[in-house]
Amino acid sequence: MVTTHTPHRTHGTGRLWAGGLTVFAAVMLGITGVVGVLRGIMAIAEDDVFLTTPNYVFQFDLTGWGWIHLVLGAVAIAVGFGLFKAAMWARVAGVAIAALVVIANFLSLPYYPAWSILMIAMSGFVIWALCVVKPDDVR
Repeated sequence: MVTTHTPHRTHGTGRLWAGGLTVFAAVMLGITGVVGVLRGIMAIAEDDVFLTTPNYVFQFDLTGWGWIHLVLGAVAIAVGFGLFKAAMWARVAGVAIAALVVIANFLSLPYYPAWSILMIAMSGFVIWALCVVKPDDVR
């Protein structure tokens, strides 16, 4: 009789994986925040990089969009630093701020389409990484 043993994940490997995902989320959220801050500054300065859409339902002044992205970016950077300590509040706040970044970029899609799609994808990865990790694996 031949027995086969399936390899199982040890507890230490799970912690390494969870720690890696948390660091990944922290770095991605930090990058998303820096890009959001820069995008906000560009919009507040009324740069000609943005498209104008005359009949958009969610039309805001470009300066208004700039302040929204600037504030979301600053909060994302702060939460990204909190994620390096693997704090539970930072994980919850990270998912919340990434979701708000997705919504803000979806609404500003007509103004800067390629950048908005990139930011939505980056925030999606942050949400995934923070939701996959179990709280007891991080410690």
